[in-house]
Amino acid sequence: MNKVYDSAAEALDGLLFDGMFIAAGGFGLCGIPELLIEAIKDAGTRDLTFASNNAGVDDFGIGILLQTRQVKKMISSYVGENAEFMRQYLSGELELEFNPQGTLAERMRAGGCGIPGFYTKTGVGTQIAEGKEHKEFDGETYILERGIVADLSIVKAWKADTTGNLVFRKTARNFNPPAAMCGKVCVAEVEEIVEPGQLDPDKIHLPGIYVHRLIKGDHEKRIEQRTTRAA
Repeated sequence: MNKVYDSAAEALDGLLFDGMFIAAGGFGLCGIPELLIEAIKDAGTRDLTFASNNAGVDDFGIGILLQTRQVKKMISSYVGENAEFMRQYLSGELELEFNPQGTLAERMRAGGCGIPGFYTKTGVGTQIAEGKEHKEFDGETYILERGIVADLSIVKAWKADTTGNLVFRKTARNFNPPAAMCGKVCVAEVEEIVEPGQLDPDKIHLPGIYVHRLIKGDHEKRIEQRTTRAA
């Protein structure tokens, strides 16, 4: 089975539909599947729900889909650094489901492992817990969080082999492995694709069984906050 496609548009062909649920890797501006997001924008797919730590910034990452009003709902941990995100949420144009970062990562991982839900103390006694099942274990209160299963996962890695085994680089790994796991179909964009056997088996971060389609592309290396001082 060939997993390597020539472009993001080709890799997403036949997968996109209005109202779909997409899980996306990335944290801040690091590890964002920018080429796949751009292809979703160009496809014009609408009423999207995204599970992602954040939405990039106004002109990068999921932020470009907010600008074109293609996103209906975000399941996120952080909404800073994106003025359009905040404007749409405060004006009622965008639905937002807040998740603590660890809870969001575990919801993705659980969905990828076939676990429908799990109990956590995180969020107990806060707005996060409203409407969720509460249960006591050993005298402590926990809330039930549901695993995430998305229609599509889009992720970014550093290297891949042609069978889909992925290697991430440093902090760009972030939410990408659990996001990749929880999609019914996973498309990954990478900086380099090699032949099977060229990746050290002990250094593979995500096995190819989770990855269905691959593209190689040139990526922008952004700095989220640049701080300088006079020499």
